[in-house]
Amino acid sequence: MSKKIIVFTTPRCSWCRKVKSYLRKNHVRFKDVDITKDERAARDIVRKTGQKGVPVTLVNNRPVIGFDKKKLDRLLDIN
Repeated sequence: MSKKIIVFTTPRCSWCRKVKSYLRKNHVRFKDVDITKDERAARDIVRKTGQKGVPVTLVNNRPVIGFDKKKLDRLLDIN
């Protein structure tokens, strides 16, 4: 069963680019949501996580705040 992965980002965020690059390097498919273009998504992610900063990655609705490689590896079964 594939996992649903959504990465909430902004264009100027270097950590957002690192998360997306890491996911691509590990062949993980994800949806990229630019919160500067989607105000509803920005409100939803604050409501779900209490976080205003990005990146926030949802793996099957479980939030990963920032570029937390260990947590991403665990949730995505990456060695």
